[in-house]
Amino acid sequence: MILYEMKCGEGHTFDVWFRNADACDSQVAAGEVACAVCGDRQVAKAPMAPRIARGRGARVEEAPPPVPVAPAPEVTPTAVAEAAAQGPAAVMSLLREMRRQVESNATHVGDRFAEEARKIHYGETEAKAIYGETTDEEAAELEDEGVTFTRIPWVPKHDG
Repeated sequence: MILYEMKCGEGHTFDVWFRNADACDSQVAAGEVACAVCGDRQVAKAPMAPRIARGRGARVEEAPPPVPVAPAPEVTPTAVAEAAAQGPAAVMSLLREMRRQVESNATHVGDRFAEEARKIHYGETEAKAIYGETTDEEAAELEDEGVTFTRIPWVPKHDG
């Protein structure tokens, strides 16, 4: 899945998850994506700055941890768009449910995520659902090796 920052005709910006770039383009063209603030369906991708990878010791706290695709709850772009149309609170609720499901159905491996994901990918250990943290550099290496995983926004469990 890929996260795009979108912008509506009123100038509001909001984030939307899509299966891939083609899904984004087709859903936007069909008017299936609505502004999370005002509901405007005239939206487009907003300019986004690339994330700069930092060294292993300088991990950014707000960076979402990678999670294998298998245990992730079925949060479709349509479900996210529907939540976005209901407002930011509905999106946060959806993301909290995703976190709850990941924590309930997967093993936390901490900063050993890349190592454990490789072991599973290459059949060195039993396949199981895992989640944890990794650097942008490690994530890029996993992608290059064909290891299937995704990043999700890791929101707080509660408001406050």
